[in-house]
Amino acid sequence: MRSFDHLVSDIRACRICVDAPLKNPLPHSPRPVLQVSTTARICICGQAPGTRVHESGQPFTDRSGDRLREWLGLDHETFYDPAQIAIIPMGFCFPGQNEKGSDLPPRPECRSTWHDVLFASMPQIELLLMIGQYALAYHLGPRRKKTLTETVGAWREYWYDSEASPDVPRMMPLPHPSWRNNAWIKNNLWFEQEQLPVLRQEMARILDEDRSRLAAD
Repeated sequence: MRSFDHLVSDIRACRICVDAPLKNPLPHSPRPVLQVSTTARICICGQAPGTRVHESGQPFTDRSGDRLREWLGLDHETFYDPAQIAIIPMGFCFPGQNEKGSDLPPRPECRSTWHDVLFASMPQIELLLMIGQYALAYHLGPRRKKTLTETVGAWREYWYDSEASPDVPRMMPLPHPSWRNNAWIKNNLWFEQEQLPVLRQEMARILDEDRSRLAAD
């Protein structure tokens, strides 16, 4: 536990993207954002904080978070309980914006420095939700399809393959819950009609087990 706590403290204090960046340095002061524990069995893996999350220091405190909680059927209290839900973005800090005002990609320093050791320190994770292209690339590697739509559309392949491997988490690819993806959701009705019910059922099972165990203790 102590070494895990030290690891998380090191991540929260990280300044690599300013002091030793792999490309242009972060244009503002770092503020790593993550939510982790050694008990959370569900892990949400997203992209990187936006401006609102950078200000709040808490993951998904924006409209995307509202939609994500709706997708998952989670209330605010459960979503922000690190004992039950881990949230690990591919970039821990807000990466800044380009000249058009769009968020830049997650900083590569986070993945190369922290992600492998962090996930190795959380073997209790049973359900891994991968949101967006960068999380899909990291967790699926060559198993990722050519496009996000193809990858999310193949969710059964990843879901049931991981079911047969008890030593790895069950995996569910998801699109980003940004409201910019409204058209995608309307054009892919199977996502809400077929995929999300399966995901909610599995999440409810895990969380119910956690509550029963806590009640027994």
